[in-house]
This record gives sequence, structure tokens and C-alpha cells, in this order.
Amino acid sequence: MTPVHLLIPAAGSGRRMGSDRNKVLLELLGQPIIAWTLKAAAQAQAVVWIGLVCQPGDRPALESLVTALDLPKPVVMILGGTSRQESVYNGLQHLPAEATHVLIHDGARCLATPDLFDRCAAALATGPGLVAAVPVKDTIKVVDRDRQITATPDRENLWAAQTPQGFDVAMLKQCHQQGLDHGWAVTDDAALFEKCDLPVQVVPGEETNLKVTTPMDLAIAEFILKQRLG
Repeated sequence: MTPVHLLIPAAGSGRRMGSDRNKVLLELLGQPIIAWTLKAAAQAQAVVWIGLVCQPGDRPALESLVTALDLPKPVVMILGGTSRQESVYNGLQHLPAEATHVLIHDGARCLATPDLFDRCAAALATGPGLVAAVPVKDTIKVVDRDRQITATPDRENLWAAQTPQGFDVAMLKQCHQQGLDHGWAVTDDAALFEKCDLPVQVVPGEETNLKVTTPMDLAIAEFILKQRLG
């Protein structure tokens, strides 16, 4: 299995959650959301190092949490940016010199399992880029600005992207630099790879690997965790 370094962007806010603080610090079954993310990542065999990308105001709380969790893998705090793209760029600059492969995982995807991290790491042996994803179940409609339907794409070709996403470190750094040079604004790192005409494969994700964004997501995450913990 390919050893990987992991970056966790956690520099967001709680705006869509209706919270006055970073959503990853909200409680889920008695622990901050980010605690569940960190514990799963640390249990993955392939992950050897974790970089937690955060804002300065959240750093004291996150450092205290990491100390209390006493994880078996080193966790390094990295200053985040004003966007997810900028935060990942900053994270890449702080990877250890020996890092050759990196996984990037949203801090708010707290239900990802250690097995998913390991499967993504293993897939990096067969290609330079990957994204965990699940097939779309719903029929998708393409609409214009007037909310008129313009197309119905074939559902068999549609997958919903998740994280982790994994990449060759040198190649992802080059893609991020090109994005910076050309002013590209993207919502995930796979899109940067695509813009640079580099291959990105899909690794089957997990239906439960939701991103906690709204209060409803938090309630669903709590239900799933309770089921897992029995």
C-alpha cells in the first residue's frame, strides 16, 4: 500500500450551518465533528502524517483537541487561506520533503472510514489522481438562469464527488501553481487536474460519507454514528 500524507482543509465557517463558529468544532455525539474525522484518518494504515489546515482563531481549540485525542500519527497545524483552493495550496507547501503522494479530505466529512482512506491510497499506485465518488441515484436536470430545464444527462455517467481525493504531490503542486497563474477558481482539486489534462480515476466512495453542511446533515451524521457504535 502506498504511504500517503493527508491534508485536511478545516478553515471554513459555520455560515450554512447557522453557527457563529467553524462547523468542524460543533459537537457530534459529545465530540467536535473534526475529532471523528481525525480519528478515522489516524486509524488508516496508509496515512503516515496529517496536516490540519485551519484559521488562526480556531488553532488553540484544535491544538487542545489533538492533544486530548493522543493520535498515533503526527498532526501539524497549517495556516488556511480565504478559500478552500488557497488552503490546500498552503497545505501543499508545508508537506514534508519526503511526501510523494497526498490525500486531501474535507474536515466536515467526519463519517469516512479508515478503509476508504486505505483504498484511496492503494489506488494511487495505478494513477496520479483520484477522487472518491458514488453513482448518482437521482435524475439530474440541467437548468438555465430562468430555471428552465435545458438537458437531462444520462444518470449512468454521473457520479457524486466526495473526498478523499488523492494525487501525486509534484503534479498537484504544478496544477495549483497553474491555477494561481491563470486565476482558475475550482471547488475541488480534481478539477485542477482535469484543467491540466491529467487523468483522474474514480474510487468507489461510501454512501454514508456525507459532508456536514447544514443542521439536517448533522442530525443524519448523528444517526449514522449511533448505528455504527451500536
